[in-house]
Amino acid sequence: MEMRKYALAIAASMGCAAFGAYLYSRYEIATNNNSPAATTTTVPFESSIGHFVAQTYAPTDFTEAAEQSVNAVVHVKIKKEQKNRQNGYNFGGSMDFSDPFFDFFFGQRPRQRQQPVPRQEKDEDGTNFVLVGAGSGVIISSDGYIVTNNHVIESADKIEVTLNDRTTFDATLIGTDPTTDIALLKIETDGLHYLQFGNSDAIKVGEWVLAVGNPFNLTSTVTAGIVSAKSRTLGGVNEKSNIGIESFIQTDAAVNPGNSGGALVNTRGELIGINTAIASTTGSYSGYSFAVPASIAQKVVQDLKQYGEVQRALLGVSIADVTPELQKEHNLRDVKGVFVAEVSDGGAAKEAGIISGDVIVSVNGESVNTVPALQEKIGTRRPGESVKLGIIREGKSKEIVATLKNVRGTTGIVKLDDDQKLLGATFEPISDSDRENLRIRNGIKVTKLAEGKLKQSGMREGFIIVKANRMGVTSTKDFQQIVATASEGLFISGIYPNGKVAYYAINLEE
Repeated sequence: MEMRKYALAIAASMGCAAFGAYLYSRYEIATNNNSPAATTTTVPFESSIGHFVAQTYAPTDFTEAAEQSVNAVVHVKIKKEQKNRQNGYNFGGSMDFSDPFFDFFFGQRPRQRQQPVPRQEKDEDGTNFVLVGAGSGVIISSDGYIVTNNHVIESADKIEVTLNDRTTFDATLIGTDPTTDIALLKIETDGLHYLQFGNSDAIKVGEWVLAVGNPFNLTSTVTAGIVSAKSRTLGGVNEKSNIGIESFIQTDAAVNPGNSGGALVNTRGELIGINTAIASTTGSYSGYSFAVPASIAQKVVQDLKQYGEVQRALLGVSIADVTPELQKEHNLRDVKGVFVAEVSDGGAAKEAGIISGDVIVSVNGESVNTVPALQEKIGTRRPGESVKLGIIREGKSKEIVATLKNVRGTTGIVKLDDDQKLLGATFEPISDSDRENLRIRNGIKVTKLAEGKLKQSGMREGFIIVKANRMGVTSTKDFQQIVATASEGLFISGIYPNGKVAYYAINLEE
C-alpha cells in the first residue's frame, strides 16, 4: 500500500514537470519594439503553489542609440582671460548680490559652496586664460552648430569645444536665451556626426532614455533611465534656476556636474531634450534630472539662427493649475485644465474673447492639465501664429482661436533695440579695472541717462548692472533679452565705482 502511494506521488510530480516543460516550450523569443537589437528571453520560475510556469524577461539593447550619440556630444570648456594682478584674479569676488528684496519675499537662498581655484592655461596665441567651467553640448548639424545651456557659457571670454575624437575647436556664440536656458554655438568645420531632433511630445512616462554628456570632465559618458514625468517645473528644486519657461522632462538617468547642455536621447538615438538641471542638495546626482524638451530647444535654435533672438509668443493671461480647492471655490466642472485668473488688456487672449474664470483644457486639440504644459505648447509658437484653445466656461465646452502676440503687444517679428539705447540709457562693457577693483566678473556700465524708467528709479550714471531679475548680465544684449521677457517688472542689482552696492525695482507696466 505504501509503495503504491509513493508511485502515485512520483507519477504526479513527473506529470507536473512535463506540463511545466510543455508551457516553457510554448513561449517564443520575441523582439523588443523599442530597439531592433533587443530580444526577449523566457525563463522558468517556481510559483508559490509549487508549479513551474514561464516568465518573460526582456532586456533592452542601448548600443545603437549610444553609438549614434557619443560622437555627436561635445565637451564645452569655458575660459576667462587671466588678469595680471598682485593678489590674483577674483572670479565672483567677495561681492554678494543676494537680492534682499527677493530674499524677503521668497526666502533666503542657501549659500553656494566654495569653488575650487581655477586652472590656468596658455592659449595658442600666448594669451593666458583660466579655465573656469565646463559642460556639454550637442552637435545638431554637420556644419558645426551646437546647442548647449546658457548657464554653461554665460561667463565665458572664450569657448572651446572638444569632440569625442579629441579634436578641439574655438566656438563662436551665435545667441542665447536665458528664459529657456538654451545657447547656440558654431564651430568652423564640416562633416560632423550630429543628432536629429525627435518628437519630445510623443515620449511617454516609463520610456527608456539615455543621458549623454561629459560629467566631471570625463569624455562622453552614457547613462540610462526612464522618463519619470513630463511638463515638470523645478519650483524650488534648484534655487539657481532663473528660467522663465519651465516644462522639463524629468528622468532618473544619472546626470552630474558637466552633463549640463548634453543630450537626452530615446532608444532610436533621437535628441528629445537638453539636460539642464539635477535635483540635489549636494551638487551631484541624487535621483532625478531635468531636460529642456526638444520641442522648445528646436524652436529656440531656429529663432537664434534666423533672427538672432528668440521670438517669444504670448497669450496674455495669468494662470494657475486647477486644484480641488480652486474647483470648489469657482464651482468648476472637473479638476483638470489650467485656470485663467486674469486676462491682460490688449493681449491675445482678451482679443480672442477669453475671460477670467475660463479653464483652458487643450491647445490645438492636445490636452493641457498644468501650467508648464500650457507654457510649453505656447512656447513653441511665434508671434502672429494662431492657436485653437479648448476651454470650459460655466460648465460648457467651447473652442476659441487666439492670435499670439509678442512682448510689445503686436504680432510682428521683434528685433532688439539699438544696443546703446534702452529704457532711456546708454551702456558700455565694464573695463578690466572695474573687474579687478570691484571684484566682479560681469556687468554693463550705465554711461548716460536720459528721461526713462532707469532714471526715474533713482539710478545714476556710472552704475554697473550686475544682475537683472536674478540673472547675470554680461552684455547689453543680455539686458535687452531680460527686459523683453519680463512680464511685469525688473529688479536690478549692481555696484557703483566707489564700491557702493545698490538695488532698483522698476515697474514696466506703467
